[in-house]
Amino acid sequence: MKYLILAITFWLFYFSVCAQTNTPKYSNEFLAIGVDARALAMSGAFTSVTDDVSSGYWNPSGLNHQVDKYSASLMHAQYFAGIANYDYAAFSTRIDDVSVLGISAIRLGIDDIPDTRYLYDANGALNYDNIKFFSSADYAFLFSYARKLKILGGLESGINAKIIYRSAGSFATAWGYGLDIGFQKTINKLKIGLMLRDITGTYNTWSHNTSLIADIYTQTGNAIPENSIEITLPRMILGGSYHVSIIERFSILMSIDVEATLDGKRNTLIKSDQVSLDPRAGLEIGYVDKFFLRVGAGQFQEIQDFDRSYQTVFQPNFGVGVKLSQFSIDYALTDIGDQAESPYSHVLSLKASFNDKK
Repeated sequence: MKYLILAITFWLFYFSVCAQTNTPKYSNEFLAIGVDARALAMSGAFTSVTDDVSSGYWNPSGLNHQVDKYSASLMHAQYFAGIANYDYAAFSTRIDDVSVLGISAIRLGIDDIPDTRYLYDANGALNYDNIKFFSSADYAFLFSYARKLKILGGLESGINAKIIYRSAGSFATAWGYGLDIGFQKTINKLKIGLMLRDITGTYNTWSHNTSLIADIYTQTGNAIPENSIEITLPRMILGGSYHVSIIERFSILMSIDVEATLDGKRNTLIKSDQVSLDPRAGLEIGYVDKFFLRVGAGQFQEIQDFDRSYQTVFQPNFGVGVKLSQFSIDYALTDIGDQAESPYSHVLSLKASFNDKK
């Protein structure tokens, strides 16, 4: 355990130094939105809680808790008043008593964007038939493997190998590759989770089709973009949760996560020039383990009022869920933007678990 702590400390120090180099902030930020309505209702305080197919995103070690042979999940959400569509699908299967495989796919896209470069024809007249449409979309594919280890009394571990593809129509594309590693440990009713995202840094290679945009950039006096490599710096999420029965047929689950980012100062509750800490908390009340009420608080930020004074605000989330036999349906009322300006979004997810027919 002490070697693990030393390795994580060195890892944090090394990438906090790397953050001072030319690495963009908020790279691949679409992967920080989150999946699964249950988790989003609890504000993403889910690193230690996750125990089903959605673990491929939150913490791959949580796949070790899968009981059934197969499990699948679907989610759809719309953000920014329906401008952006966010879709998620996942599937996992238990290989043997100690290991599970999973695959997850995420897409965030803005579709039907008008391309007005040829709005005027050769004669200088408006021709709306010349307007074409394209999509700007980000894709992520996560391949997960989880295994229960024989050390530390059965430490649960998991790893993600992820492939990222980003496109802005035919103007620019990017490919990225990265690794995540996660751990979970259960001590009586307490669970502890650790997630190391982009542990080696995720490298996105951008390629620009300058033949399509060179004339426009020249006419507007802008520099023509060059092919480049964008590095997504690692982040660490440490979480804890406690599950207990309070009265007959009722249970309560409390969870707290703290996320550490290494890409410089962010507008979080605790911040410095090297590391920013973003805490979040969630609460789930269950009845007969079938009906659930969930709340959460996260995205603590400091905003400036008109009188130039500052106040700390946070984003509250809410959700409900029902579990029926092998199926569960979850709903969340959540938001990914600034609390004062962005409308809340409705998120619905469906999960199913099943076994081989005998």
